[in-house]
Amino acid sequence: MKKIGFIGVGIMGKSMVRNLMKAGFEVAIYTRTKSKAEDVISEGAVWCEDVKTCARGRDAVITIVGYPKDVEEVYFGEKGILEHADKGTCVIDMTTTSPRLSVRIYEAAKKAGLYAIDAPVTGGDTGAREGTLTILAGGDQEAFDRCLPVFEAMGKNITYEGKAGNGQHTKMCNQIAIAGAISGVCEAMVYAKATGLDVSLMVDSIATGAAGSAQLKSVAPRILSGDFDPGFFIKHFIKDMKLAGEEAKDAGVNLGVLDYVLSMYEDMDAQGMGDLGTQALVKYYQW
Repeated sequence: MKKIGFIGVGIMGKSMVRNLMKAGFEVAIYTRTKSKAEDVISEGAVWCEDVKTCARGRDAVITIVGYPKDVEEVYFGEKGILEHADKGTCVIDMTTTSPRLSVRIYEAAKKAGLYAIDAPVTGGDTGAREGTLTILAGGDQEAFDRCLPVFEAMGKNITYEGKAGNGQHTKMCNQIAIAGAISGVCEAMVYAKATGLDVSLMVDSIATGAAGSAQLKSVAPRILSGDFDPGFFIKHFIKDMKLAGEEAKDAGVNLGVLDYVLSMYEDMDAQGMGDLGTQALVKYYQW
């Protein structure tokens, strides 16, 4: 597997493209705004004018776009991946999207002679940049094995989760856990500030104990430095939490913490803060 098509060159996608090229893959890219990808084009990525051109003649086509409607758009229809990818191509959706949509893509790909994998990621902008993403893959074992060298160029913790849709279901679990963890970090910091503690010292003090977590390690320093730039957008996390909530409802599960954290982020989005990073949740508490 040598030739990769990559659709969606955003904050994470750009770093993923760089790591694929670093690993020796020939990468063709498409994103809606070419000017945002000029840097990776200058570094060797081949620009394509549309989705269908990016899908043709590739061993694998990777997508990491914004919302389920964007996934629908790039996969289905006359100009979509499923219509134009060569038979035998692996199509890999790394967007966090609906598990049901992933199953639809898998079934349509199979009919078209393609192999589909849902492979959402976690690790944020740092993991994408350092090539240490966690990759959660669903689909056929044969397709997963074939694509493993591609995944290894972008991540370190790569797990085959089982049938189509299971990668997305596992990512839902990840986002549910993050919702509780990030709100816990923010509330601990707000409490520390309100009671007169040195917040930085408090964070250092609890980081190596039972309260230590990846979220504490990642989020607290950004909050303390006033850095609310997106490693992951609030608006995209809202999308993820809504998807998790829908799946939970269908499964007959009540997720009270997720619902509460979602409501806080929705309030922030309504106030125009949807383009901030998820660590900006602390602003909800008038930090």
